[in-house]
Amino acid sequence: MQPLPRRQQEVLQATVRHYVDTTEPVGSGTLVRRFGLQASPATVRSAMGALEQRGLLMQPHTSAGRVPSALGYRHFVDWLLPAPGAVAGQLERELMGLSLQWAALDDLLHHLARRLADLTGLLSVITRPQRDQTTLQTLRLVATGDRLLVFLVENAAAASSLNLRLPLAALEELPALERWAGEQLAGGGRLNWAQLPPHLQCSGALLRQGLNSHAQAARAGAVTVGLSGLLRQPEFQRGQELAPLLQLVEQQPETVLQSAAVEARERNGVWIGAEHPDPALHRCAVVQASYATAAGERGQVALVGPMRMAYATSRAAVRAVATSLERLLS
Repeated sequence: MQPLPRRQQEVLQATVRHYVDTTEPVGSGTLVRRFGLQASPATVRSAMGALEQRGLLMQPHTSAGRVPSALGYRHFVDWLLPAPGAVAGQLERELMGLSLQWAALDDLLHHLARRLADLTGLLSVITRPQRDQTTLQTLRLVATGDRLLVFLVENAAAASSLNLRLPLAALEELPALERWAGEQLAGGGRLNWAQLPPHLQCSGALLRQGLNSHAQAARAGAVTVGLSGLLRQPEFQRGQELAPLLQLVEQQPETVLQSAAVEARERNGVWIGAEHPDPALHRCAVVQASYATAAGERGQVALVGPMRMAYATSRAAVRAVATSLERLLS
């Protein structure tokens, strides 16, 4: 979307600020009085009408004032975002003095998530650092009774194992499957399942399922703080509408971010309403930033709240925490 005419920019920015502060629709007269707009109420009313035609404002009830739409918030974030407030600067200064004195990584993540939630009154989510992709160096298969032990070696410092139920029909395939896997890994550290020979389908399906489950478990895990603050927001007072969001946060909090990680960069780290791929978040906004460790692992920091969010402060706070994590984990 292209920049708006100056008058419409002023009116949209004022409308967003008013609604974020009050949760009330606003009329032209109130905007002129509160924000000192250098225009008559009639001129501001005309600008509001133009913004409504563009889909940036909407009228929730007949004869009511206007409120920003999801598209209006998007334009505000992309073109009109002001400097972050003083509280974001205070958090950044606090984090600059933080040292890695935690007994465990989760202690650090919980502390930072709590600070984010306390600062904003929103739900904070921080995923534990994980590798974007896992490259195997070696894979060994060992049958013992009705179990299959799978030993996985990524490098000299990273190894893991799987314990799978072994069907009798797959037992004789294991030596050939291990040779095939070794040849695949030697060619680039990946298993190309499309090239699995037909006579290894039984054992191959077992191994593939085990590796997929292992990868999903490795990606799982996020620290969440501030759900009670989110539930106090006026937009989330109806429990029935909140059920999908609560289920998502309780069972798969990392999907709030991991499903959005790539495209978020195209939206300046901000998802508004239906821009997010998960329907549970279509009434929300998600502000996120990524961080990386010295080992090449990546994680995400985010705030989840209503679309009526203080975006400048939220984005500055999320980026400050991500920057602090990079400093501490590098």
